[in-house]
Amino acid sequence: MNKRISLTLLSLAVAGALLGSLPAQAAPARITIMVGGINKMVYLPAKLAEQLGYFKEEGLDVELQSQPAGVDAENELLAGAVQAVVGFYDHAIDLQTKGKEITAITILGQVPGEVELVSTRSASHFQSMADARGKTLGVTGLGSSTNFLTQYLASRHGISSKQFTVLPVGADNTFIAAMKQGRIDAGMTTEPTASVMLKSGDAQILVDMRTVEGTVKALGGLYPASSVYVQRNWLNGHKEEAQKLARAFVKTLKFINTHSAEQIADKMPKDYYGNNKPLYIQALNNSLPMYSQDGKMPKGGPETVLAVLSGFNPNVKGKHVDLSKTYTDEFVNQVK
Repeated sequence: MNKRISLTLLSLAVAGALLGSLPAQAAPARITIMVGGINKMVYLPAKLAEQLGYFKEEGLDVELQSQPAGVDAENELLAGAVQAVVGFYDHAIDLQTKGKEITAITILGQVPGEVELVSTRSASHFQSMADARGKTLGVTGLGSSTNFLTQYLASRHGISSKQFTVLPVGADNTFIAAMKQGRIDAGMTTEPTASVMLKSGDAQILVDMRTVEGTVKALGGLYPASSVYVQRNWLNGHKEEAQKLARAFVKTLKFINTHSAEQIADKMPKDYYGNNKPLYIQALNNSLPMYSQDGKMPKGGPETVLAVLSGFNPNVKGKHVDLSKTYTDEFVNQVK
């Protein structure tokens, strides 16, 4: 009996040793991504990638967080609180002039996806950005992409930034409230807020940058906007994770470009469209042209962004910027 017990114990010990020699399955890489307003359609690929399970497929444990303005998301990245940001590419240019190395690894939007809306009560005397003199214009935040774009649009009509007032009003409900209350004459926002305002009759379109054609007309070229960007020092030490992130986002872009707005909306959480799914689908239909097909930086895009920032961002004006360090197609190029 004792002999049998000894043999059993020996067998268990051998089995344990064999199991112990097998490589342990690696835990999914933990990455926190800050999104500059997770409900904005310009940043829809972030939530959609999660909903489609693409992060998990890549072996990533991704947590999505949200800040209403891109400038706040940028600060979280610089503080090391998050590993990546889904925000506007222009932050990479702005930060380089401050000695911070930020690199976009996937371009989600080839155009801003922004709409300059004018309130219906102001529309009769505000019919283009040439009429911005003396008006109050809403932006998501001071130092935000919407702030610089607003100033650039006005400048193309000979209106300097000293001739109108910029008011930070955030996005979504706070933007809607500011316009309805008459605190702003016009303002820059994204979908689905734009469609909500147009549907209610409280606003009209002044400038539409949801399409390539509208953006080239407004800005003089393509303006790569929503992107996935990281700190350069993190990127240098986490190329495998960066590759997985790029792959997940490119797969998401391919899904967007091969499915209808209805099919995409069906994948999103119900609270994203509340009690008005048809309006959400309409807003998404309006937004589909802005998404990149492959996540690559569009030709000439960085130069257009630099031209806008050089005119109105005091950090960038007159400074040398190495655009090649602000983005890389290294990772998206490896996605089959």
